[in-house]
Amino acid sequence: MSTIWGGNVRIAVIGSGGVGGYFGARLASGGADVIFLARGAHLSALQSHGITVEGGPEPLHVASVQATDDPSRMGVADLVLIAVKLWDTETILERIRPVVGPNTAIISFQNGVLKDSYLRAHYDATQVMGGVGYVATTIDRPGVIRQTGPMQRLIFGEFDGHVSPRGEAFLKACLDGGINAELSSHIDREIWQKFVFLVGLSGTTTTMGVPIGPIRQNVRTRKFLLDVMREVVAVGRAHGVDLSEDYAERRLALADEVSPDMTSSMHHDLQRGRPLEVRWLSGGVVELGAKVGVPTPLNRAIADILTLRAEGAKSTAGGPEISAAAD
Repeated sequence: MSTIWGGNVRIAVIGSGGVGGYFGARLASGGADVIFLARGAHLSALQSHGITVEGGPEPLHVASVQATDDPSRMGVADLVLIAVKLWDTETILERIRPVVGPNTAIISFQNGVLKDSYLRAHYDATQVMGGVGYVATTIDRPGVIRQTGPMQRLIFGEFDGHVSPRGEAFLKACLDGGINAELSSHIDREIWQKFVFLVGLSGTTTTMGVPIGPIRQNVRTRKFLLDVMREVVAVGRAHGVDLSEDYAERRLALADEVSPDMTSSMHHDLQRGRPLEVRWLSGGVVELGAKVGVPTPLNRAIADILTLRAEGAKSTAGGPEISAAAD
């Protein structure tokens, strides 16, 4: 890495919505040299008024931030934080080539487990670090990120498990910004652990059209949720991921602890007529299961049920666009 690992880290936040905007604001407040890639009214607000985090336990306003819609104007970064929706991944990975130098580290905090294979297909595998993000946020209005729950956490690390100077430098930048961050020596497992619950939550709430509360209370839908997660665990274990056989049951216990109103971003995307990440979530389970001979009938059903809505409202052959409050 460049000499910044002994100084101020230059971080390019690619995707300045709920996840990128929130963590980018925290990093900037802690003194990191952050530049945001954004667009439209959100970009204009960032350039004029900085970025604001409302709601949650620690509201924040960073009065002046760097932001652009042109990657060629961002300069080479020490760390690139990918936080766009999964359907934009391959396009954005091409666009950000001016930002990625030979010593740049790239971390995706997107959903799913396929994301890192896309990064490795576009850039040297040694540049790719693994990452998992937890936060409940949305763009409330241009320049303003609203935190809708108290949790905020980043977990990241090298895929081979060693503790690297770049990992330690990013950890310091996160902690300086008040982020609940952890440097993991088992990042692949961390990514799959989130994937298990995310696939279950997104698949059930989106196909059933309700939050987690009713799903976990009904005997049949509760069993469906559990079996969806069991398929993910079976696929992960077949791929050599260190997941316990009862991990789905442990995730179901987590589902009993969260607010009954909790739902998934994919459920909100469906309500708003936006594209869905199902291809990389339940669809990803099907894809990865096929490679190791693990049957995934429930995730196949979820992916098939949502196929006609996967591209957003325009893919429903003239059906009306559904809108709802942003998640």
